[in-house]
Amino acid sequence: MNIVLIVTVFCVVVMIVAAYFAIITHDLVSSVLGSSVVSLMASILFLILHAPDVAMTEAAIGAGLSTFVFLIAIRKTDRFEKHEEQ
Repeated sequence: MNIVLIVTVFCVVVMIVAAYFAIITHDLVSSVLGSSVVSLMASILFLILHAPDVAMTEAAIGAGLSTFVFLIAIRKTDRFEKHEEQ
């Protein structure tokens, strides 16, 4: 096995775990950070696929700006997800 395959598999596994964590957690800050990890791993995968322009855009917008905007929005609202009672 070469190093590219190992890094690719590692990134995919981390993306799946972070996405699952972002979905199941009730803390919105943790959910945003999980989403940021998914974007960061996607940018690494784009680098492996020899698309540095897409990787830079994904890192800047997906992992950087989106995370910042979501954290500001969470700061102005409630941090934890509210459950609706029936």
